[in-house]
Amino acid sequence: MENQNMPAGSPPDNNLVWAIICIIFCWPLGIVSIIKSTKVKSLWLQGDHAGAQKSADDAKKWAIWGIAISAIFWVLYIILIFAGVAAGGF
Repeated sequence: MENQNMPAGSPPDNNLVWAIICIIFCWPLGIVSIIKSTKVKSLWLQGDHAGAQKSADDAKKWAIWGIAISAIFWVLYIILIFAGVAAGGF
């Protein structure tokens, strides 16, 4: 007898790796990303395929934003350090 509650196929990628990388560089957005990524499987098992996909997409979005913001911050920081050195700020 087949279980009617089990969804067909496998859940979308929860992007947990992206979330973990993000938490290293920008922990506030990384936490949001991890929370979103951990909801993917439970939503999928509940039959909410659209919700699971949205949660997976949101996890990736938050992680990418966190990594991008961190990268921009560090680039600006390095530019300002070199500008300070070039201007004799030290």
